[in-house]
Amino acid sequence: MTKDVLVSISGMHTQLLPELTEEGNESIETITPALYYNKNEKHYILYSEIAEGETRETKNKIKISKDGSVEVMKSGVSNTHMIFRQNEKNLTYYQTPFGQLLVGVNTKKLDVKEEEEKIEVNIEYELEVNHEPMAECEIKLGVYSKGNDSILKV
Repeated sequence: MTKDVLVSISGMHTQLLPELTEEGNESIETITPALYYNKNEKHYILYSEIAEGETRETKNKIKISKDGSVEVMKSGVSNTHMIFRQNEKNLTYYQTPFGQLLVGVNTKKLDVKEEEEKIEVNIEYELEVNHEPMAECEIKLGVYSKGNDSILKV
């Protein structure tokens, strides 16, 4: 894997609370340049994002470990440290410009596929906010060496 990579993130959040289903299910998809490095048999992906309506950036770090866990750390406009491990529920605080939320992620499925020039991760989880079930979620993450045309097939 090269140091300079492209990260593809797509996801779907299916609302569980009837009062929120009017807002519809939410899907996201983004491709962004990132930096990649491997240290102590862990994959690290670093990138920045600017949320809609914001001028400040949030720095993101994704750590993929051989032990079957994926960690997402955000710092800046939003701050959190979410840990995904299959068949485990993890609680964390998610600091936003509007206040702090207690977020639970109950990981139902976590698949990591590694190849020389790409890493693909699929995570299915239940999302809770302040101990209330909020959504069923799926995230697909692809990390591709720049110049690798695999990203075009996502």
